[in-house]
Amino acid sequence: MNTRLFLLDGFALIYRAYYAFIRNPRITSSGEDVSAIFGFINTLIDLRNRYEPTHIAVAFDLSGPTFRHTLFPAYKANRDETPEAIRYAVPIIKDVLKSMEIDILELQGYEADDVIGTVAHMAKAHFDEIYMVTPDKDYAQLVDKNVFMLKPARGGGEPVCLDVAQICQDWSITDIDQVRDILGLAGDTSDNIPGVPGIGPKTAQKLIATYGSMENLLEHTNELKGKQKENLETFREQALLSKELVTIKCDVPLSLDLNDIGAGKFNTSTFRSLLQQLEFKTLEHRLFEEDTSPHSADPSPAQTDLFDHSVENASRPEPEMLEVYQNKESNYHLIDTNDQCAELIAKLKKTSQFCFDIETSSLDVKQAEIIGISFSIEPHEAWMVYFPEDTAEAEMRLRLFESVFSDETIDKIGQNIKYDLSVLLWHGIPLRGRLIDTMVAHYLLDPDQRHNLDIMAQSILKYKTITFSELVGDKKNNQISLRDVPTESLAIYACEDADITLRLWTKLQDSLNQQGLREVFDQIEMPLLPVLAQMEYRGITVDRDMLDTYSMELGNQLTEMAQSIYTFAGMEFNINSPKQLGEVLFDLLKLSEKPKKTKTGQYQTNEEVLNELRAKHPIIPMILTYRQLTKLKSTYVDSLPEEIVERSGRVHTTFSQTVTSTGRLSSSNPNIQNIPIRTAEGREIRKAFIPEKPYTLLACDYSQIELRIMAELSGDQGLMDAFANAEDIHQQCAARVYKVKPDEVTREMRNKAKMVNFGIIYGISSFGLSQRLGISRSEASELITQYHASYPGVQDYLNKTIRFAEERGYVETVTGRRRYIRDILAKNKMVRAGAERTAINAPIQGTAADMIKIAMVQTEDYLRRTRAASRLLLQVHDELVFELAPDEKDELIPHIEQIMKDAIPMQVPIVVESGTGSNWLQAH
Repeated sequence: MNTRLFLLDGFALIYRAYYAFIRNPRITSSGEDVSAIFGFINTLIDLRNRYEPTHIAVAFDLSGPTFRHTLFPAYKANRDETPEAIRYAVPIIKDVLKSMEIDILELQGYEADDVIGTVAHMAKAHFDEIYMVTPDKDYAQLVDKNVFMLKPARGGGEPVCLDVAQICQDWSITDIDQVRDILGLAGDTSDNIPGVPGIGPKTAQKLIATYGSMENLLEHTNELKGKQKENLETFREQALLSKELVTIKCDVPLSLDLNDIGAGKFNTSTFRSLLQQLEFKTLEHRLFEEDTSPHSADPSPAQTDLFDHSVENASRPEPEMLEVYQNKESNYHLIDTNDQCAELIAKLKKTSQFCFDIETSSLDVKQAEIIGISFSIEPHEAWMVYFPEDTAEAEMRLRLFESVFSDETIDKIGQNIKYDLSVLLWHGIPLRGRLIDTMVAHYLLDPDQRHNLDIMAQSILKYKTITFSELVGDKKNNQISLRDVPTESLAIYACEDADITLRLWTKLQDSLNQQGLREVFDQIEMPLLPVLAQMEYRGITVDRDMLDTYSMELGNQLTEMAQSIYTFAGMEFNINSPKQLGEVLFDLLKLSEKPKKTKTGQYQTNEEVLNELRAKHPIIPMILTYRQLTKLKSTYVDSLPEEIVERSGRVHTTFSQTVTSTGRLSSSNPNIQNIPIRTAEGREIRKAFIPEKPYTLLACDYSQIELRIMAELSGDQGLMDAFANAEDIHQQCAARVYKVKPDEVTREMRNKAKMVNFGIIYGISSFGLSQRLGISRSEASELITQYHASYPGVQDYLNKTIRFAEERGYVETVTGRRRYIRDILAKNKMVRAGAERTAINAPIQGTAADMIKIAMVQTEDYLRRTRAASRLLLQVHDELVFELAPDEKDELIPHIEQIMKDAIPMQVPIVVESGTGSNWLQAH
């Protein structure tokens, strides 16, 4: 058997594991994030399954300077603070490795790659194969005949093993030593290795392919031209230094006997105890499964090494105990005749609730054909009704189920049920009765997580579903349509969806009850769901001619602006190219002595960077405006007409309840929430949204709702009095902060006070306020201090909210909606400060979200009960947009305003501003 030494880059794999779970972290019952630990252990298991290492060791960096810092003090100076969860994980992972009897390699003054490089060099003659397990590209320079670089799997793919030939091909080189030349020339922004300005990885490859080495290149700069020649000559020493910095040492003074490196074990009581402490119950069960057969005299843990073959697919979150579809255990039926449909309908009518799921030809509800509808009444049993391709026959079969779908006495359960409701709407079938959505339920329980059915089934039910890609294939590899899937396979897939969704609801409703979220679910989110579906179905008319004209105006404006930018630059270039723009700003105009760069060595030209340079050159404001107008034109003016549905002649946006963590709705296709309103050019787009004749548009907008909610929640008398007396809240704030009379407040004072007012809601810091207002941090700090002195109730509220979050791990809105604040006790000050800002803002913004949602439900109910012709079309932030029937204006507007004001009763007066017009801008 070949001897195989595996050398793992500890921190690189820990970071990889941490970020792999960033959207769905593993949190213990005590609130600790153990994602990095879990992922790291599973990486070890996966390596053993695949490669059977005979020897394994893990290298770590130690804190403190290395020899590279001596060479270049700024080495790694721009590294971000280590996430709190990783700081917590590292010592535990080291304890895990010790319990597994896996060697830990580290040496003060050197990095893990130097340690691995040295061990790999020492081991070449002792082992048949050596694998360096890391995603770090720098290790490519160490690859040799029997030394390989193993990059862990990403995104469900396979690990990549790189040998000499593959490295040479990938890097376009003929000799492994040239890796260091390329790395040195290109530099590395993550490690703050400077490289040579203007030379990125691709340019470096071309130069080394031509000249063979950095040293030879530097001897022949006379053969080059322009800026490249100039930079290589100017930064010659910097290039050589960079090459030295990227060179991995292979002579670190390690005291290590290669014969002592083992394969590791997992059958120790210490390791099992650690798994129990970390609450990796399923992993523990799999690795330490006891033999309880009658032939076993001593049921002790299995005596196998760390990477035993029985541990399969361990790189995924605890898949070892997952249940899968079993034909014998799950009673799934294909319904393909009208007689069978009649039997199923009779069953459904006898139930108080059923779960259903629709399989369609498209995700676009406006054109989706129904291929199958699955139903489930009891766990482990489901039926799929198949719909033939013949449109008339399919519609006839759908009509058979209309009485079931429209039965108000039967509860309907679904995963993302608004999609199914919308499909039925576009097919003329009403869905009535109480609706229950498992996706929304899971969102309420933890809004920061993912709410995909496959993920929920795995995490809650320990069940692995048949995925859509398993059914139809991967998009990259000749994916077939759902209609082409064998009917029997489609039936199993569809029935499973309905069955699993039903089983999920049983678990989720218990959790909703336990966490006090049932009222938010039953009284706000579920009644809102059909309202949103109706709004999406109605759509809104968009004036195509107006947008075409405006597009031409913007195009002319952009052309003129581009010419002005070229004049300031002294040359023509692609303004939309970050690379060319960076070269103009920093190489040509020299607007910064130390411009920021991306990881690839390209100049950063994002909005933040440009705003910092705004005062340095008149070209910068023009570029910012040019970008804004370009985005406006492409994202809205040119694309909105393409969203018009021929069938209705209107634009139909999609509203989502489960995207934002605050409870706010979001929209897509098109995203109307993000239509800019702060600039005149952005507001112009609202002119394109028009009513059908003879309607007008009505816009009803909450005034300063978040400030009013803060006044209500804090109970601060100064704020409450200002709102009660209908005073200008920003003027009153400025008067208090600056200690002047209200009529002495200047425009500048009011603007600063306005920024403080809104900034407090978002937990703004003195640094953030100074950046927003362009003032010194000391002045910003004084403004915040004076604000809290003027409104002491607000400071008390902020302190109480943070204490509440620290004690319970979450904050909540007036209605009881929760937002979990996992980093509220983080030791890292920056991480904790961010968590505190979230804790402060979430109850305010979440209450505002609940308020408008309740108003939408009650308004829709009022319009339905009064049989009004007017209809609700859009919700954007704190505003509702209606198509208003002319003869209903006088009676309807006061009713809608009152509903919005009373949605959540408060002592602070709630103000709603309404307007009407022939387009949205005029109404708003």
